[in-house]
Amino acid sequence: MSADELCQHDKHDALIARCRGLAPIPTAVAHPCDEPSLSGTIDAAEAGIILPFLVGPVAKIRAVAEKLEFDLGHYEIIEVPHSHAAAAKAVELVRLGKAELLMKGSLHTDELLAEVVRKDTGLRTERRISHVLVMDVPTYPKALFITDAAVNIFPSLEDKVDIVKNAIELARALGIKEPKVAILSAVETVNSKIPSTIDAAALCKMAERGQITGGLLDGPLAFDNAISREAAEIKHIKSEVCGDADVLLVPDLEAGNMLYKELMFLANADAAGIVLGARVPIILTSRGDSARTRMASCAVAALYSHSRRATAAGSGKLAG
Repeated sequence: MSADELCQHDKHDALIARCRGLAPIPTAVAHPCDEPSLSGTIDAAEAGIILPFLVGPVAKIRAVAEKLEFDLGHYEIIEVPHSHAAAAKAVELVRLGKAELLMKGSLHTDELLAEVVRKDTGLRTERRISHVLVMDVPTYPKALFITDAAVNIFPSLEDKVDIVKNAIELARALGIKEPKVAILSAVETVNSKIPSTIDAAALCKMAERGQITGGLLDGPLAFDNAISREAAEIKHIKSEVCGDADVLLVPDLEAGNMLYKELMFLANADAAGIVLGARVPIILTSRGDSARTRMASCAVAALYSHSRRATAAGSGKLAG
């Protein structure tokens, strides 16, 4: 593969392009008080992906906008004194039905998620929240979903059920009819000394029994078996998932975090990420994200919301 091909991120570009012509999704942006968070918000708004409510200290937001030469005249700014209040107010906008997406600005992820999971005033559902990365890896033929690399540190089997359900729902919302889920471990055989292999076997059996639906699960699988059909054939593994995985379910946060960063720094991958399992999708961005990555994260969340709208319209219920 040439150097030019390694620099292409056409999978994320395609997701962004799919938002053209769709109505922008009302989005509560918590504390967009630095250049990356505000510029990412305005870029997505100008692309017609989101309709932002800017929640934070007005003076700080306007100072950043002035530095970036942004005109905020088209956007509603909601005054709150600090980042904690911004998180609480942004969550409130969702609860009131004014926003269908929640977006992290220049505050800590824990600060925002603490408001999301708050028992009385948060956005909790019966589903456990989890983070899904939609990776654009130039050396892989399609988008690769990695979960969970940011929220659940040492997920239990019950946690992994929700984590995989969240990922399957996202993949289906983005147009994958039956996502292929590879449940990763260090080996491809069940070993009582490696708990992740036991979890993988249980998840696959749960899928067989209809407890997990919408996707095709296989595991335990080592990483090479999941993404390379040739590697699976060498080990005599017969599987529809091997070499064609859409979703990689990692054993724990450490494994997922290392995996996606290895792909970013060694394979020039881009990573768009959102949190699912709450009443609305949550767009999580970091200071190191590129403009394209921020835009792609917004596109992923917006497409998911449009899918929820379509499902709700079909069932006669309101989304959220």
